[in-house]
Amino acid sequence: MMTPARIGTIAFFGVLLGCQHQGDASVQPGAVHIAMQGGPAASSTARARVITRVPTPDTLRGLYVNRWAALGRKLNDLIGVAKRTEVNALVIDVKDDRGFVLYRSSVPLAREIGADTADGHWMSGAKLRAVLDTMAAHKIYPIARIVVAKDPLLARKKLDLAIKRKSDLKPWLDKNGKPWLDPHQRVVWQYAVDLAREAHELGFSEVQFDYVRFPDEKRLISETIYPLANGRTRAQVIRDQLGFVRNALKPLGMRVTADVFGLTATDTTDMGIGQRWEMFVDQVDVVLPMIYPSHFARGTYRLRNPNAHPYQTIDHALKDAIARSDSVPNAASVIPWYQDFTLGAPRYGAAEIRAQKKAGYDNGFQSWILWNPKSNYTLAALEPQT
Repeated sequence: MMTPARIGTIAFFGVLLGCQHQGDASVQPGAVHIAMQGGPAASSTARARVITRVPTPDTLRGLYVNRWAALGRKLNDLIGVAKRTEVNALVIDVKDDRGFVLYRSSVPLAREIGADTADGHWMSGAKLRAVLDTMAAHKIYPIARIVVAKDPLLARKKLDLAIKRKSDLKPWLDKNGKPWLDPHQRVVWQYAVDLAREAHELGFSEVQFDYVRFPDEKRLISETIYPLANGRTRAQVIRDQLGFVRNALKPLGMRVTADVFGLTATDTTDMGIGQRWEMFVDQVDVVLPMIYPSHFARGTYRLRNPNAHPYQTIDHALKDAIARSDSVPNAASVIPWYQDFTLGAPRYGAAEIRAQKKAGYDNGFQSWILWNPKSNYTLAALEPQT
């Protein structure tokens, strides 16, 4: 690492907004107090013990920030949105569903497979420090999103970790020709734990695990084989692995959360992906069902087109979530994901987003996070900061 420079965080942040491809610089933070401990010379993440971090807000209202948005200028725009509106949290891709890590990592497996350099773009340590310090200065809660099982990069680099076909024991490929990691493999979850620990050390207040499941293709059951199953159902495997993750991270005092399919609150099976509500809801601190009306089949909740009825769809799903959790001791709290994108008719705008939020409020859910895959949000749907 280069010698830390005493540069004002906010002023320096504006200079660092471009995507960093090489080199490194470190900033002595102003908003968050850290103790520098050094780190690998090739890593852009200084080993840092964060003494002060953004506390969990009582009511969390967030936006998803994809990796490209985080690397470019859009992240600064979204921080600006949070400064002006009710938004007080950003969910930032630390490892996305391609397997790419946001910054130069000190995690050995990430370094070995080039997860932090695979596409030639990464966030410098200086920019990362400035981003987290700026968020802390404005009390914007930073959440690190880490995708677990959908990681084609690792699955290709370490074939022994991939889901295998029964026919020839070669990697099974999804409809897009991509391999998936086998959720039975403990190495897969340990990798997620190691990345989570690193993110926590860097200053992220929370880690959100996504793709904590098997692929959602019906042919998976007939085409694949799992030598490590040992008679366990898919739902039991996901439960076991989430429990492992939570126990591994518990000493850090870090809140562990998991994204799940929105229909899990209603469907009483594991839908073939290993997500059954009663089996996972007590294994994390927060469950985040992705209740996107466009993802519910026609006729669900007796609605001809759930996508055209955002209030009713969210209302039904959250009522089911409440009922399912009531029967489970120590059930996690629930924070729903809402839809801020258009997939089919009607086109989603401020009215549709506000309808989803109202359905949540009417059921006692004050917190929410909005999803847009491109991180483009409908600002008219957001209340001004009070």
